[in-house]
Amino acid sequence: MGKDQLIQNGRRARFKKNFLRNWQLYLFMMPVFLYFFIFHYIPMYGVQIAFKDYYATLGIWGSEWVGFEHFERFFSSYYFWRLLKNTIILNLYMLVLFPLPIILALAFNELRNGAFKKWTQTLTYAPHFISVVVVVGMLVAFLDPNTGLVNHVLRAFGLDAIPFLTSPDWFRHIFVWSGQWQTLGWSTIIYLAALAGVNPELHEAAKVDGATRMQRITRINIPSIMPTIVILFILNIGNFMQIGFEKVLLMQNTLNSETSDVIQTFVYQTGILEGQYSFAAAVGLFESAINIVLLITVNQIARKVSENSLW
Repeated sequence: MGKDQLIQNGRRARFKKNFLRNWQLYLFMMPVFLYFFIFHYIPMYGVQIAFKDYYATLGIWGSEWVGFEHFERFFSSYYFWRLLKNTIILNLYMLVLFPLPIILALAFNELRNGAFKKWTQTLTYAPHFISVVVVVGMLVAFLDPNTGLVNHVLRAFGLDAIPFLTSPDWFRHIFVWSGQWQTLGWSTIIYLAALAGVNPELHEAAKVDGATRMQRITRINIPSIMPTIVILFILNIGNFMQIGFEKVLLMQNTLNSETSDVIQTFVYQTGILEGQYSFAAAVGLFESAINIVLLITVNQIARKVSENSLW
């Protein structure tokens, strides 16, 4: 028996022993494994329609293989650069605001009034439970040029009404900041959990040495939660190209399409509305490929720079 065979047998024996000792944990993990396998891995079989001229009546195997024709068509189209630019700018805009939940969590952690802390946390968490459709409806109610509250206030100060929802210049700001209002409080939860694990003895020692509150935040709290920050940043980058087309679609109209056309809404329009399944699959696959490349790249950089990474 060779050396490799002995090593392989040893690994199998260790796995069997570990499985028998922790079979309850494997049982709890099984539903999650089945979920990802059934709903995320099996559907990957259909990715091949991006390389075919797919017709539902012919099926995947019966449709003609066309190679990279749909990708070439998308890359050479006049709307490619506009879609790519709008998608990247919106995501960069949101990425710039990535530190906001961290700042809010640090602020919550410093509050000493328990009742006020609970009230402010509830106030910031609540928007997370509001439907995207309701949020867009609120935007319409507040920003409508004729009946919106904001424009009523502007007129009261002698200013002209602003067509917020139909202006390409305002779309990105409204989309991003309304999203921050909805998700900011909820995003702080994981940072608050990480801050709860900071050893209080470190703060006591820092107080004895005369450290101010700001110094304790920057030299104890932030370094302690840095691994959490890095991991969430990597996960954020992994979804860089995925904006969430529902809200964009609800806010989109012909007047603001110059800045509101993104890759995901284009996939919805060409795939669902126009029935160009292969073309839409190719565009979606292109978007996913960028996310994978960014995820791997940022993970490698994070591992070298901070020694914290997903793998």
